[in-house]
Amino acid sequence: MAYDNREEWVPLTGLGKAVAAGEISSIDEILDSGKPIKEAEIVDMFLPDLEDEVLDINMVQRMTDSGRRVNFRAVVVVGNRNGYVGYGQAKDAQVGNAIKKAIRVAKLNVIKVRRGCGSWECDCNEEHSIPVSVSGKAGSVKITLKPGPKGIGLVTGDVAKKVLEFAGIKDVWASTRGQTRTTINFAKATFNALRETNMVRTEGGRH
Repeated sequence: MAYDNREEWVPLTGLGKAVAAGEISSIDEILDSGKPIKEAEIVDMFLPDLEDEVLDINMVQRMTDSGRRVNFRAVVVVGNRNGYVGYGQAKDAQVGNAIKKAIRVAKLNVIKVRRGCGSWECDCNEEHSIPVSVSGKAGSVKITLKPGPKGIGLVTGDVAKKVLEFAGIKDVWASTRGQTRTTINFAKATFNALRETNMVRTEGGRH
């Protein structure tokens, strides 16, 4: 998108300076360390092929002492369609600025998604699905993702489908509860479920 105009990066954090100096070799090294990423440019360095897409733009109004104030809330997903995905939301008085901010937040929230072939109906050992069933929750929305056999596609709603596509997941079954029409919670719940793929141990890639 044209919103993410990059300028020459001058790192401000210790982690950013280490990346710029070539002391860190991969994004996985950072994610495995648990160190928080506070500069989106760090992610740009290691994942230059990240794509971004706006999932929702919503007008948010609130009353202040000086009158009614209108902001726009943007919900954005970023990913390289190959195992890395991020989710972000941000507000601003201008739509373009809200999107820019949300993209930046999504990059700071990037996670690595553990992929695999955990479906008992499939035995291809390729990374087209997820290795185990996982669940995620946000607000009233809860989503459970289950490994799907190759070719089944993404059996879920459009918002979750977009998050899964950006993560590089091609086949999955999904069941949901709650107000899935609420884009912000549906997207975040899906992202939270994908985060869980890194928390579960598997034996031989099966569940």
